[in-house]
Amino acid sequence: MTGRSDRSRRSGGSGRIGAWGAAAARAAGRVRGVSAPVTYALIALCCLVFVLGPAAGLNPAYGSGDELLAARRAHFRRWGVIPAELFPGGPGAALTPVTALFVHAGWVHLLGNMLFLHVFGAMAEERMGRLRFALFYVGCGYLALLGYAAAHAASGQTLVGASGAISAVLGAFLWLFPTARVTSVLPFLFFLPLRFPAWVVLPFWVVLQWLALGRAHAGPGVAYLAHLVGFGLGLGYAWARFGRPTRVRSAPAPATQGEDQP
Repeated sequence: MTGRSDRSRRSGGSGRIGAWGAAAARAAGRVRGVSAPVTYALIALCCLVFVLGPAAGLNPAYGSGDELLAARRAHFRRWGVIPAELFPGGPGAALTPVTALFVHAGWVHLLGNMLFLHVFGAMAEERMGRLRFALFYVGCGYLALLGYAAAHAASGQTLVGASGAISAVLGAFLWLFPTARVTSVLPFLFFLPLRFPAWVVLPFWVVLQWLALGRAHAGPGVAYLAHLVGFGLGLGYAWARFGRPTRVRSAPAPATQGEDQP
């Protein structure tokens, strides 16, 4: 999920989307064969930006050691959201909630977000339509980061990541496909793949985000508030725009393992 870059080196990309341990999902096997060019383009763009940037550690132009760490910090501050500079800033600062959606703090941060975008975004895009889904993704992601920045207006920490937008996709998915089966892999249950409908899994995820928000201390970490704002925006938009949910007839689908939660 959306993280703050100052802690990314210690936590391996602190803003991951997983909130119940190693949790990942594949909805009713319907992702296969779904036409979702916008979702795949977003995934490709995020991966490209990451690989070419300093956070991946693959581009020799950024050097190594302390030089690489300095390049990462400068990269995050240039393209990420800094709440203390967002509202008093000019047009450049106002664009950072968009650019931050395509910047990730580490490999686990990137791969966790892209996994969830692939699984839930494809079906949501098919239901919404390409252009509407693209505007929905960017708009909700922008507002999620804006909401977090407003609540932490004095913070100088940098936020990066697509998690606010992906949380909106989860919210929309819950309304559009509440009966779609989601396979989750939970470490505290010995990594057994368990399948539940979306109306069970996604509200559970929201509750965990809410509880984590209550335990979160000031300083670098995971921007749980941006997750909750994004989820609420996505759910509200789908309810207002599409009305009745779509019933999905599920078929068995393989489980996909996600990342560990810090």
